Amino acid sequence: MLEVGTKAPAFTLPDKDGNPVSLSDFAGKKVVLYFYPKDNTPGCTRQACAFAAAYADFKTMDVAVIGVSKDSTASHQRFAEKHGLPFLLLSDPELTAIQAYGVWQEKKLYGKVSMGVVRTTFIIDEQGMIEKVMPKVKPDTNAAEILTYLRGEAQ
Repeated sequence: MLEVGTKAPAFTLPDKDGNPVSLSDFAGKKVVLYFYPKDNTPGCTRQACAFAAAYADFKTMDVAVIGVSKDSTASHQRFAEKHGLPFLLLSDPELTAIQAYGVWQEKKLYGKVSMGVVRTTFIIDEQGMIEKVMPKVKPDTNAAEILTYLRGEAQ
């Protein structure tokens, strides 16, 4: 997994409408880049809805919010419409960004080992450097923890 102070890997991935979105599109802006396992699963839905509920606060601070999973653009479109998600969802079925950010890892569930996306959030500063890494975040509190951090409040 990437560390604080390293350059955030560049990527270009399609959004839910199939439009290419690059990290460089956000140069000069702070970015919350969160990786999640799968659209419309309980944890991922709670996490996305928490970001949606806090989206006005992120906009006020001029912070971009981007969610990335290996789901298809069609899946992202249904997910965004169903839950009214106002931020970008990027599709990474080839695991380009997912592997570049080191979040494709071995996971264990009920004794079964498989590879998958470990729920991780990166805060990328205006110069494209990784400012904060939040591994294995909790879906329900991730958005609030980021806002607390961005406001400079005690953790």
